[in-house]
Amino acid sequence: MPRPVVALVGRPNVGKSTLFNRLAEERLAVVDEIPGTTRDRLVAQSIWNGVVFDIVDTGGIDPSQVSRGSNQLPLSVGSAEFVDEIRAQAEIAIREADAVLFLVDADSGVTPADREVAQILRRRQQERDGKLWPPVLLVVNKADSEARRLQAYQFYELGLGDPYAISALHGTGTGDLLDALVNSFEIIDQEEEDDSVKIAIVGKPNVGKSSLLNRLLGEERAIVSPIAGTTRDAVDTQLEYEGIPITLIDTAGIRRRGKVEPGVEKYSVLRSMQAIKRSDVALLMVDANSGLTAQDAHIAGYILDSWKSAVVIVNKWDAIEKDSYTMDYFTQHIRQELKFMSYVPILFISALTGQRVEQVLPLALRVQEERLLRLSTSELNQIVHAAQDQYPAPTRAGKQLKIYYGTQVRSDPPTFLLYVNDPQLAHFTYRRYLENRLREVHPFIGTPIRIVMRPRR
Repeated sequence: MPRPVVALVGRPNVGKSTLFNRLAEERLAVVDEIPGTTRDRLVAQSIWNGVVFDIVDTGGIDPSQVSRGSNQLPLSVGSAEFVDEIRAQAEIAIREADAVLFLVDADSGVTPADREVAQILRRRQQERDGKLWPPVLLVVNKADSEARRLQAYQFYELGLGDPYAISALHGTGTGDLLDALVNSFEIIDQEEEDDSVKIAIVGKPNVGKSSLLNRLLGEERAIVSPIAGTTRDAVDTQLEYEGIPITLIDTAGIRRRGKVEPGVEKYSVLRSMQAIKRSDVALLMVDANSGLTAQDAHIAGYILDSWKSAVVIVNKWDAIEKDSYTMDYFTQHIRQELKFMSYVPILFISALTGQRVEQVLPLALRVQEERLLRLSTSELNQIVHAAQDQYPAPTRAGKQLKIYYGTQVRSDPPTFLLYVNDPQLAHFTYRRYLENRLREVHPFIGTPIRIVMRPRR
């Protein structure tokens, strides 16, 4: 069975992301003093007393009278444009949760926004076997002193049971909270290892990454807006495609280094870089209106530096005036700019209309299969020796590179170890020649190849 899911909800700036990071034991969620920093649902794994569960961080729920176009200022000043979308995302998280941690602020006391969130939670609860489901644990955060811990009792008026006074920042009281949380759901089975194919959706801001995620999932999982920089966290979403478990990672847009603002955006870009490192396949999204830019090539270079497989997704293809040569022209331009990744497949889509979106996951999974491909030692040596016979390595200082034999030492990515007389004699052009000969037999579509040379002793 899947792991239990625990949603962290509450009004803006009560410390949900701080508690999320503490439970995840890692700074996964961006934390800032500006209310409304978190927008999408962010998922991570946590463990307590041997029980593994997923925690979901959500954006702060503003009062219902605050919406786009209203005169009342939202509490989420950092995400004023997305009040309605954030509220919808939080309500989805509540609906999908096996338990809910409802966070309030000990310093602020009970606010009208807290009462409204409590009403939302009560409306979502259903009676199962004489108990309300999902269970809601009332968490009074920022109880950093004895006086503030005593103030936690005023939250009984919300009618959600005993309050748990904690400090997410310092960890005070979180042990008792986690004991109660784990006791609130039954654990039948635990997944020990995540063997899903991890696919990161990366690119510049506003190229349609979240739109593609929503289209692939068939639901509004991530907030979509024409405002660049809407997504701030790397958001994981699990799904199953033709029996294959997949983790889709929606990331924040990566701008040029000099354009990245300090603070929230800086950490968002770091999250995107980390998402590439933990992925198997990266979908590099390019805006068809601007074509492949220098920043797109820079992101592609980072994917290559991380030795990750890749697919170039040209989005917004519906917005381009086309003739029978347009796609060939775009393809040629991309190949020219990405000479260092000539093996990468290119797919033209429209996340808005759904054009060719159904080909994205099959292509990414095919690339993953190529990434895990292993060649037998005999086949590898046949290819290498035939290449060497057809085009011997050029001499350097009167000496010539000789390849005795080779073997594939690992996949993910494919790595080949060649034993030679002197690795210093191998010019990078000859390494590229050997790679091309390997790809003539096995294309390794979308996947980089490592060729390592060692002297034979």
